[in-house]
Amino acid sequence: MPKDFVAINVKAVIPTANGSAVFLGNEDKTFVIYVDHHVGAAIQGTLNGVKKERPQTHDLIGSIFLGLGVTLDHVVINDANEGTFYARIFLRMENELGKKLLEIDARPSDSIVLALQANRPISVTEAVFERVEDMTEDLEQALKQQANLDDSFEEDEEDEDDDYEENDSSDT
Repeated sequence: MPKDFVAINVKAVIPTANGSAVFLGNEDKTFVIYVDHHVGAAIQGTLNGVKKERPQTHDLIGSIFLGLGVTLDHVVINDANEGTFYARIFLRMENELGKKLLEIDARPSDSIVLALQANRPISVTEAVFERVEDMTEDLEQALKQQANLDDSFEEDEEDEDDDYEENDSSDT
């Protein structure tokens, strides 16, 4: 990886009122990009290895790459301006005509899904990484809140099961 790039990974995808917050980073720093809920679900589904009944757009793109003999080499989040992030997808093509590295402008959200599907590296330029706000504490707080909600939901389900069993036993 070039020295002016910082390797990152997806740390979490958390639903929001308007879509999803995708937390990206490494052990030093975490930052967030906001995406629509469909792409957030695609990122989370890919992370979880969820198999889909029918191919989604990102699956189609991966199939097109395969059919054309193109491999995704890596993805770089290369710019950020007023909360909007920009990315580049690097594709490697090798055939009887030779070798070629293609660089394509793309939304970071789509780039992330494709990189995850192809198990390829995701990075951010050092310049962008230095400018983004560190959201590590926000991620930790959001994960704690999510865990508390999950625990509360499980307790509610157990209470409902107990209520059902009590009602069921009184009918016999």
